[in-house]
Amino acid sequence: MIPKIMHMWHEIVEKKNIALLDEILAEDVEMHSPIVHTVQKGKEVTKKYLMGAAAVLCNDTFKYTRTVYTDNFALLEFITELNGVLVNGVDMISWNTENKITDFKVMIRPIKAVNEVHSEMGKMLIKLNS
Repeated sequence: MIPKIMHMWHEIVEKKNIALLDEILAEDVEMHSPIVHTVQKGKEVTKKYLMGAAAVLCNDTFKYTRTVYTDNFALLEFITELNGVLVNGVDMISWNTENKITDFKVMIRPIKAVNEVHSEMGKMLIKLNS
C-alpha cells in the first residue's frame, strides 16, 4: 500500500503541482543533495531544491522504476534523460507521524549524470533565487 504522503509526492512529480510542497514539508526538514556536500536545513531551502529538481529532472522521460515503502520511509529509484545524458537516481524520503517530510536524500549516478544535473540545477537555483 502506498502511504498517503507518497500519493501527494507522486502528484508533485507527475503534475508538477509544487504548491503541495507547502503541505508535505516539515518546518525542520533536511535536504541531502547529490551536488552540495552540506545538509540543507529548513522548509524554504528544501522547497527551492525540490522545485529546481522538478523543473530540471521531471521531463517527459522521468519515471520511477522501483519503489519500496516501509513505516515512515520510502525509497524511490528513478531514471530520466537530461540533455542526452541518462540519469539514474534514488530518492530516500522519511516523514513524521504528522505526514510531513523530515528528511529527503537524493543520490545520482553515473558521474556524467551528476555533472549534468549539477550544471542544470545551478542554473535553475540562480533563477529561483532571483
